[in-house]
Amino acid sequence: MTAPGKGSEAPAVRLSVLLDLIDEAYDRPAWHGPNLLGSIRRLSASDAAWRPGRDRHSVHELVLHAAYWKYAVRRRLTGEKRGSFPLKGSNFFAGPSRLSEPAWRADRELLSEQHRALRAAVAAFPPARLAKPTPGSKYTNERTILGAAAHDLYHAGQIQLVKALRRGGGKRR
Repeated sequence: MTAPGKGSEAPAVRLSVLLDLIDEAYDRPAWHGPNLLGSIRRLSASDAAWRPGRDRHSVHELVLHAAYWKYAVRRRLTGEKRGSFPLKGSNFFAGPSRLSEPAWRADRELLSEQHRALRAAVAAFPPARLAKPTPGSKYTNERTILGAAAHDLYHAGQIQLVKALRRGGGKRR
């Protein structure tokens, strides 16, 4: 099979592949290592709030950022109006220096809720519209959906690095 959007496979098949990619990047077993949800599994609130340096994001902030972009992609695909994300602001949200376990659990649930909503929107997306431009974007709907999966993987890797720094510079023991 060719890369999404590059071959002649039916749009419904391409949509199915995109759903598989979204799942693998977020919470399904993957050959490449931890997906986004796996990268935060068993992470304490204290570790999630830790910042690797001045002007660097904590894992907590990266999780909120990922949740926001799942919302933003869904909104672009469905045509929903802006302003319905549960937190005030956009893109990156400043996390507290101290994060409680209940707040960390709630923000992980926000990420999962936004993922489920994005996945539902993609599953219901008309395959014939995959090749059309995403409103307000220079990319097609297909590239936008693919980008959502890539975004999860990018931040999963980033989180793995922050966790290694927290443990002491990533030295193997």
